[in-house]
Amino acid sequence: MSEPILRAEGLEKRYSTGRSGPAGLRRPVQVEAVRGIDLEIHAGETLALVGESGSGKSTTGRLLLGLEPPSAGRVLYRGRDLADFDRATSSMFRRRTQVVFQDPYGSLNPRHTVGGMLAEALTFHGLAFENDTSERVAELLALVGLDESASARYPHEFSGGQRQRIGIARALSVEPELIVADEPVSALDVSVQAQVLNLLADLQVELGLTYLFISHDLAVVRHVADRTAVMFEGKIVEEGSTERVFADPQHPYTRELLWSSPRPRAGVP
Repeated sequence: MSEPILRAEGLEKRYSTGRSGPAGLRRPVQVEAVRGIDLEIHAGETLALVGESGSGKSTTGRLLLGLEPPSAGRVLYRGRDLADFDRATSSMFRRRTQVVFQDPYGSLNPRHTVGGMLAEALTFHGLAFENDTSERVAELLALVGLDESASARYPHEFSGGQRQRIGIARALSVEPELIVADEPVSALDVSVQAQVLNLLADLQVELGLTYLFISHDLAVVRHVADRTAVMFEGKIVEEGSTERVFADPQHPYTRELLWSSPRPRAGVP
């Protein structure tokens, strides 16, 4: 297998909190959100990161994107440690790795039109000049199944599924190679989930994208992922091909997740 796009080695993240002690004193408490993760993401694949709420999935995604510094360990992008990046390399990395959030409305600026948001990303990264941003915005909207007229409208004028398509278009605007999709369909109706999942699959083929798909929904993961890593209390307790993990789970927590997961729902492929 080729060199991974992203690799985590011994990745840890600890947060300091406080609690009341005698005489109202605050004592620092260390919370271990991520505990010694080793993980690789290879070009063209969809790797799912699954687990219950609080298992450390989203924190892991932020660490891999360099949005938070690790407490220990390191993240390598194509063999280079993110901690060693200079400003220019960091800018390149942030363009090549994008995120699609769970809440499509909360992640869009309500004061900007859709076209304005997309054009801003294009011009900031030097991917289009002022005289040809409109054409590129129209291309991006078409990629996600929206009409060119959407560019003049504001986020509140769209349904949840349409807003998620706009979020995907914004991620695509800077020509990434890897997208972290953090619970991208959990806030949507089941029928709309299927549409967005099919869109992500089509875009992966058309644009050669790589996905880290963070989810608690095993029915969705089974449909979209090539490999699955299972997180429990900040650790990856099982990893392998999605087919193998679902057919022959090795860890008790994985078996518990599968046992408690509802059957695939109508509308989810």
